[in-house]
Amino acid sequence: MFAVIKTGGKQYRVAANDELAVELLAGEAGDTVTFDQVLLVGDEAGTTVGAPTVAGATVTGEIVDQTRTRKILVFKKRRRQNSKRSRGHRQHQTVVRITGISAGA
Repeated sequence: MFAVIKTGGKQYRVAANDELAVELLAGEAGDTVTFDQVLLVGDEAGTTVGAPTVAGATVTGEIVDQTRTRKILVFKKRRRQNSKRSRGHRQHQTVVRITGISAGA
């Protein structure tokens, strides 16, 4: 069984025991998190597509870790002005292991 969930403004295709890195979620390692914005649920019998979400469907997961992504460098330079600026950024993320998918009614 698989599902397509929406979290942090992005969509992810998930199945049981998958690990994925999503935008920062509140909680500590070991906490349970529930995703209720399920856009699609599929299994051997068929696929249920929501309009916009599947009613009653939920995906549960366990927070594995709170980490940060690799550093990206932002470099700005203006020609002939001896003006340059270098900045870095690391986005916070949460690593989640999917424990179960409930198709609902």
